[in-house]
Amino acid sequence: LSTQKMRFDLDGLDVFFPYEYLYKEQYEYMLNLKRAIDDKGHALLEMPTGTGKTVCLISLITSYQFQFPQHTGKLIYCTRTVPEMVKCMDEIKRVINYRVKMIGPEGGKILALCLSSRRNMCIHPRVLQEGDRETVDSLCRNMTASWVREKSKSGFGGPELCSFYENYNRDGSNAEIPQGVYSLDDLKELGNAKGWCPYFLTRHLIHHSTILVYNYQYMLDPKVSNLVSRDLEAESIVVFDEAHNIDNVCIEALSVTLDRRMLESSARSVSRLQSKVTEMKASDSARLAKEYADLVAGLAQQERGRVGSNSVSMAEVLSANPVLSEDILKEAVPGNIRKAEHFVAFLKKVVVYLKNLLLAANNVENKTPLAFLHEMYKTSALERKPLRFTYTRLNSLLRTLEVSSLDEYTALQDVANFAHTGITALCNALC
Repeated sequence: LSTQKMRFDLDGLDVFFPYEYLYKEQYEYMLNLKRAIDDKGHALLEMPTGTGKTVCLISLITSYQFQFPQHTGKLIYCTRTVPEMVKCMDEIKRVINYRVKMIGPEGGKILALCLSSRRNMCIHPRVLQEGDRETVDSLCRNMTASWVREKSKSGFGGPELCSFYENYNRDGSNAEIPQGVYSLDDLKELGNAKGWCPYFLTRHLIHHSTILVYNYQYMLDPKVSNLVSRDLEAESIVVFDEAHNIDNVCIEALSVTLDRRMLESSARSVSRLQSKVTEMKASDSARLAKEYADLVAGLAQQERGRVGSNSVSMAEVLSANPVLSEDILKEAVPGNIRKAEHFVAFLKKVVVYLKNLLLAANNVENKTPLAFLHEMYKTSALERKPLRFTYTRLNSLLRTLEVSSLDEYTALQDVANFAHTGITALCNALC
């Protein structure tokens, strides 16, 4: 097909295609995509590299959104790398600019955002000097945690705060931006102009967006998707670019690798936690008592209380936790790990068991779920149920102890993640 203005009818849909030529394969690709959306089904579509898959997807889906806004949710476009995200945003701009050219300002009423890690979105001058993701995350938490911000109000000599986060937090729900297509660079430029943190601004605005472009992990990794993507509308159209990578991403998201160095680091982290619990019992036992009461009530009530509290910063609300099934959320945390000192002792037992298991393994071993659980209980008396709560219980304790330097506890969090994810998976395999 060739036309001076590539606006055409595709099976009853008015499509805006921003190039002068449309190949027959591209037309068929979009036709099959439209039929899948009409049927509210799934589609696995393939075309060779360089044949314009991205622009075909964006042209078709944005045209569908424009013609049927009441029946179509947002477009969620998942990419594997930041360069692919940049390419996608460029194509979105090209499609929307063409639509505006064809029908006027009405065609530009859209909010397209891209979301990436703090490292890729931070504009704080000091944090920008760091290239490591975990270091950037740690510095961000050190300046945005609620207890850090409370201490800064005490007067001189308080901890450093992030002015960009403070400005954003001050404006809260009023932090809105004009409609348009915003790439990572656009968001950082806007953040500098407004004095707002681009990362938290985008996290706030994703539910108001028409198009959202982000990494696979935000949709597939349960430690992240539980908070980022959980409440997105069911009518959304989800696209996985380069979808042959999905299996590897899923395997990586649900896999935990532990070695001797990590377990040694975990043992040191447990000792630090033990010291912090002892210090807090002496200085602020009421805080530990409140955490205990919340855990008795159950995780769901504890999380509702945190989110509804004015003392909790958006940075903490948006911290990643693993997905918890509804039955776990409704349960009270097991009694033997509710008290902080009991939980620390439980964690120590988990770490010691895994260290001994690793030291005793001279060869590669492959065990069935039943054999692994039976040997674990026989050797260490570790029960299944408390293990399912380990990761969430650890995060709760770290918040209670006001620990913002979470990078010091990365290895221990991996152990807790193994206990939560691995044991839950093993238990499910036995059901």
